[in-house]
Amino acid sequence: MVISASIVRGCALSFGLLCAAQVSAETFTAASPDQRNRIEVTLTDKGLTYAVSRNGKAVIAPSSLGLTLQNRPPFGTAIGAGGFTLVDQKTTSGADQFTLPVGKVKSVNARYNQTEFTYRAATGDVKTLKLIVRAYDDGVALRYVIPKQDGVAAFDLQDEMTAFNFAADYDCWGLNQGRFENSFEGEHDAIKASQMRVFHLFQAPVVCDTGEAAFAIAESNLKAYPGAYYTALSDASYGVKVVLTPRKDNDPGARFNTRAARIDATNGFETPWRVIMLGDRPGNLIESNLINALGEPSVVKDTSWIKPGLSAWDWWNGNDFPLPAPHNANGQKSGMNTATYKAYTDFAAELGLEYILIDEGWSAGSTVEPNPAADVTTPKPEMDMAEIIRYAKSKGVGVWIWLQWQQLDNQMDEALATYERWGIKGIKVDFLNRNDQEIMDYYQRLLTKTAQHKLMVDLHGAFPPAGLTRTYPHYMTQEGVLGAENNKWSRRITAHHNIMLAYTRGLLGPMDYTQGGFRHATPAEFPSKQSFINPYVMTTRGAALAMYVVYESPFGMVSDSPPAYRKADGSWEDGVDFIKGVPASWDETRFVAGEIGQSVVIARRSGKDWYIGAMTDDQAREVTVPLGFLGDGAFSAKLWQDGVTISTLNVSDARVDKSGSVRLKLAANGGAVVKISPAGKKK
Repeated sequence: MVISASIVRGCALSFGLLCAAQVSAETFTAASPDQRNRIEVTLTDKGLTYAVSRNGKAVIAPSSLGLTLQNRPPFGTAIGAGGFTLVDQKTTSGADQFTLPVGKVKSVNARYNQTEFTYRAATGDVKTLKLIVRAYDDGVALRYVIPKQDGVAAFDLQDEMTAFNFAADYDCWGLNQGRFENSFEGEHDAIKASQMRVFHLFQAPVVCDTGEAAFAIAESNLKAYPGAYYTALSDASYGVKVVLTPRKDNDPGARFNTRAARIDATNGFETPWRVIMLGDRPGNLIESNLINALGEPSVVKDTSWIKPGLSAWDWWNGNDFPLPAPHNANGQKSGMNTATYKAYTDFAAELGLEYILIDEGWSAGSTVEPNPAADVTTPKPEMDMAEIIRYAKSKGVGVWIWLQWQQLDNQMDEALATYERWGIKGIKVDFLNRNDQEIMDYYQRLLTKTAQHKLMVDLHGAFPPAGLTRTYPHYMTQEGVLGAENNKWSRRITAHHNIMLAYTRGLLGPMDYTQGGFRHATPAEFPSKQSFINPYVMTTRGAALAMYVVYESPFGMVSDSPPAYRKADGSWEDGVDFIKGVPASWDETRFVAGEIGQSVVIARRSGKDWYIGAMTDDQAREVTVPLGFLGDGAFSAKLWQDGVTISTLNVSDARVDKSGSVRLKLAANGGAVVKISPAGKKK
């Protein structure tokens, strides 16, 4: 642990108590184990600040810290007589070591150095505040702790004073939602720090490139607390500050908080971690496990029932396709009926997919609105759920079902017990569209109770990942991403957007982008082919495959209708053989090459096999992929690259080793994948 302290206009130090009334500045520096990342905390007569550097170069300039309590003095603004003083400081070193049943890596060993500061206010009933800072090799983090205090059972939190003051006018990328209640979807647009405004509300992550380092601002261990947005600083400096989402019981017309949270302080309270992921380049952030490392340890002891996999899915394609025999007996048409989901089951079994997902419309009164009359324990008459589940089980396929969150909440205990009894494997809960303190309570209840009933979870309209997948490993994936569904009604899902996701939203955790679209059109053709039913995508077949490697989602979609994966002669379409074998969870992840917004190449390992996914924007590229991540010995590689048309592939084989490389040719809006296995291994 590297700790330095500088005290101006000396002060007596006795038994850890600093007479801060005489102190002009006290600075403590914590360094990461590799010494590259440093966080400085300074106490002055103007307040509490911190600063961050990487490789000796400033990343975050001195920035404010503190909490604003309603009807109480704020913590962090006034030091000295009548303010608050530093009374204790402890330094420790440690490591977050854990394994994950699903995710982008199998095991994590995140070493850190930590300093814990205790401050004491001169007045008020909430007198003690702790600040904890950590420095990891891939970033830094800080949080506030209010210990248990006599006579303080609860208090109202108005906001945080946590700011991120940029040391220069950085190139940044952010998703400005502009309002608190939303579906957490959108484009992560390029923006200079000087262009950020106080009326912006950026969701996590805010990614920036200093020219010498890259960083991403996010949060982790979010529980019983409002989620954060980030808005520009109100003075002339560059940077952003935390804005907490107000409670729903606030004035609905209020632009900013009158009350963000009601804090139960009976046993003390911890805020989420404010996280700054750090790397030399934006792509290096892709390898970081910092968000998970800062999450609470798993509360699920037995994880044997948590199984990653890909799923056939009905909603994206519109459930409109000719049913094959024997499911088309008596002229049966596709739709929300038993025969259709038996057909999906056959398709899933033939491809080796682990699941089918039955989306909106299967239960009595099912709608996308709250609808108190809905009954999520009773299937519609056309849906023989017992028969669907029995048939799927006989084929080795599990069943997931869709739910609107308030409808589920009305019957949660009864419904979850019912689904467990039926043999449902997981639930997709939709239209949450909030990150206030009250919805956090719902997340906690839902994730706790689904674990008790051994049900995996996929949340849609969900806020960006904030460490919950470590605590609740059955929380397999989530939305909070502008994904493939938008091809049905917009032109927003461009190749550039898809690449940006890897460098922004994808940094935080799994995302249910719902890949698998196998109907392709060029951007010029797309307007004439766009359709809500059986939609097209504006990217190539190679890009469609690459998404299964580039995007992390232990519960992933194969979104198109079954006929879309067949050629006219009944044989499989190009690339289906790759989907048949691609894992949904990984042991290791490496960023290999690429530039933010232009291209990305990621390698992931499952067992002894490596998979490479490459994607480009609207520019055709050739990329050389060094194979230094391979182990010793010879390997066999199979390459799927863009073909002569947007819907075809060139497939080839090669012998490779760790001293070599593979060269991939990517068409405009295209991509490629590679599978590398030890030579001689049976495929």
